[in-house]
Amino acid sequence: MTGKLYGVGLGPGDPDLMTVAAVKAIAGADVVAYHSARHGRSIARSIAAEHLREDQIEERLMYPLTVETTDHPGGYRGALDDFYEEAAARLAAHLDAGRTVAVLAEGDPLFYGSYQHMHKRLAHRYDTTVIPGVTSVSAAAARLGEPLCEAEEVLTIVPGTLPEDELTARLAGTDSAVVMKLGRTFPTVRRALERAGRLEDARYVERAFMAGERTGRLDAVDPDSVPYFSVAVLPSRIDAEPPVREKGEVVVVGTGPAGAPWLTPESRGALVNADVLVGYTTYLDRVPVLRAGQIRHGSDNKVESERAEFALDLARRGRRVAVVSGGDPGVFAMATAVLEVASEDRYADVPVRVLPGVTAANAAAAAAGAPLGHDYATISLSDRLKPWEVISQRLRAAAEADLVLAIYNPGSRSRTHQVAAARELLLELRSPDTPVVVARDVGGPEQSVRVLTLKTLDPSEVDMRTLLLIGSSQTRVTERGDGRTIAWTPRRYG
Repeated sequence: MTGKLYGVGLGPGDPDLMTVAAVKAIAGADVVAYHSARHGRSIARSIAAEHLREDQIEERLMYPLTVETTDHPGGYRGALDDFYEEAAARLAAHLDAGRTVAVLAEGDPLFYGSYQHMHKRLAHRYDTTVIPGVTSVSAAAARLGEPLCEAEEVLTIVPGTLPEDELTARLAGTDSAVVMKLGRTFPTVRRALERAGRLEDARYVERAFMAGERTGRLDAVDPDSVPYFSVAVLPSRIDAEPPVREKGEVVVVGTGPAGAPWLTPESRGALVNADVLVGYTTYLDRVPVLRAGQIRHGSDNKVESERAEFALDLARRGRRVAVVSGGDPGVFAMATAVLEVASEDRYADVPVRVLPGVTAANAAAAAAGAPLGHDYATISLSDRLKPWEVISQRLRAAAEADLVLAIYNPGSRSRTHQVAAARELLLELRSPDTPVVVARDVGGPEQSVRVLTLKTLDPSEVDMRTLLLIGSSQTRVTERGDGRTIAWTPRRYG
């Protein structure tokens, strides 16, 4: 009979936080194994020390290296893989001899723990039980005395060893967060929190439930004093008092063509951090509920200047305002309206930023293949802000230049003639067989993407939720083996 393997979670450091199951597993084991650095000391063993017996066999699994370089042919990862294989073989010998083996792990065995490497190599071969432990995440929240997340808030847990840009994106796009493995990564994590607009919310916890414990605001911590056993925490912001600012800011955010799945991490971060969301009601409805306490001001689509002025006035009073726009805010959308009003002297000191989003043309092109693979022009058929004569002149010029055309705002309930007029104009200059992509509600529940020709385009089937892509003389249409019809424009011309 082979022995049984236990992965034993010990909790964050205080022996009183060990579970009853953990104590029983340790007390009943024939062999107690624990990892250590080359100095030989083991935090895991020190936590469990009072439950060890003199007749137990102890297996110290000593890492050959931690962060230093190595001449191993497989590099750092190769050296560790060899170590894990050798350690697993030592434990397997005990299990094969019928001994029960308890592998000690700080926190939880399968949460950033050393035990998991033994588990992957042994659990499929031996009877195995994993005993969970209190994680450092829960310990940090308990020591701060602040909720981690509430209601629909999202908690993100990331290692501080990620690249700074990735950390920034993850921290900007979440409600609550815990950053593990600080130590020498602390300066990078601090910069990422600052870039994500979350530094003022961040808390610091060092050695929770251990000797030398320290907590406080992260921005007050000396980077040179931060050990490995510390975490950065962004607690829940529900019911949190908004910071008092002398001056706020306006961020114009593009939500993409269909809301949450199309948001960039930077845009989601701006929405999460905003005190107030301002926008056309239809676009505001696309924004997920980000956090309690945010105020939403929806309005009609025809009051863009008033909406921009309202947002800028709020920012002057210290509010952080996100002006929500569909698609990309700089393409037939809210960015120009906000910047036009912001150029007035009274708003000269109000910070204004514009964050890009996936614009409808790119979304439609991706759904259809790659029709925008070469030069193209983007034209709106709406004559509400410019006369039809200008539109037709630009259509003709782009068609004569043999550009692919991305047609925005082709029609609405009050505008029904523009698509037909544009089609007749283009037929004077383009082959009737020119490919046309008719993309409706891209990214939405009623998405429809069809590839037609200019001669078969039916203007009556085009509405405000439709975007048209008119091919050039080079645009090709291909029938794929999966039944899809795709359009694409070669990067080489002629």
